Amino acid sequence: MKSSRTADMPCGLVLLFAAASGLSVANVYYAQPLLDALARDFDISHAAVGCVVTATQIGCALALLLLVPLGDRVERRRLMAVQLLGLVVALAMVGIAPSAPVLLTGMLAVGLLGTAMTQGLIAYAASAASPHEQGRVVGAAQSGVFIGLLLARVFAGGVSDLAGWRGVYFCAAVLMLMIALPLWRLPALPLPANPMPYPRLITSMLTLLREEKVLQVRGMLALLMFAAFNIFWNALVLPLSAAPYRFSHTAVGAFGLVGVVGALAAARAGHWADRGHAQRTSAASLTVLLLAWWPLSLMEWSLWSLVIGIVLLDLGGQTLHVTNQSLIFRTRPEAHSRLVGLYMLFYAVGSGLGAIGTTVTYAHAGWQGVCLLGAAVSALALSFWWLTRRMTPQAAAQV
Repeated sequence: MKSSRTADMPCGLVLLFAAASGLSVANVYYAQPLLDALARDFDISHAAVGCVVTATQIGCALALLLLVPLGDRVERRRLMAVQLLGLVVALAMVGIAPSAPVLLTGMLAVGLLGTAMTQGLIAYAASAASPHEQGRVVGAAQSGVFIGLLLARVFAGGVSDLAGWRGVYFCAAVLMLMIALPLWRLPALPLPANPMPYPRLITSMLTLLREEKVLQVRGMLALLMFAAFNIFWNALVLPLSAAPYRFSHTAVGAFGLVGVVGALAAARAGHWADRGHAQRTSAASLTVLLLAWWPLSLMEWSLWSLVIGIVLLDLGGQTLHVTNQSLIFRTRPEAHSRLVGLYMLFYAVGSGLGAIGTTVTYAHAGWQGVCLLGAAVSALALSFWWLTRRMTPQAAAQV
């Protein structure tokens, strides 16, 4: 492991981090293009079906608070093995769910363990990378996450059309078992000489949150950005599955492929952060995020506008997300797991709020109301960045 800290990380290992992170995070997002099918099977209204996604996000929040920090005191490879097996059980539970309460419980467990796996992998990648390439490695892993959540919609749509929505979760369980062996072969990272007791480890997160201004600012940007993201993706299946489109789940999920273009284009955001351009990158990404809502609002007149809007939305969101993490990981190298847990807690809150807000808005104001809500949240994010761009010396230097 010593050599991995002084030389560039092998491309194969970087690709493994990206692939495993993408497969792990996809479990959290399979439900999004299936909301109409879940509403029918469990007799849930369109206004309330967002609670399925919200249950998953509650699991995400619990993971970020209680499980992800364990990576700073427990050998990460062994921790991930236990979490992976638990995730397989949770996916199977969703697949056989006979009622809405069991479904929500299973979704909560999927969010809990899927998030713990994903963020544990990113923290591992950041700790294993040399300082000069940390942004690049984290950017590659995070690109895997982003592509994974986008392709999750395509995968879920295609499999559900062939084998029903339950088949999606059974296939997901098999995929997680397939990635287990490569992950078990990862080299072990050294643990701290005197690891904190678990209660102290958890309470120390409050100290980190209170003291780290970069974490506070970047966390709020993440909350607003992911709220805007989920406002779009959680509502998209509702108009596209209804008249006049009546698209299948495969067709709805295929729109996620469009977002891969934006995600791949944003993969160099960590590289730019390594070279001191984080603030410029943040300004550009937030502007793109806001502009995306104009073509998205034209979906009812042109599906090409929808495609352009998705590319812009994903480009802006992914670039900002990678830049945020690159800055945060530089603050406390000994606390990578706690830092990513705290940062992603902001993300979980934003995602949950977006999921609830968009289904309620669509029920009362239609697609144009959804786009107005998304644009308002994106504008708030850009305004917040402008007001806080020089709050800390670290941020002021990144121009």
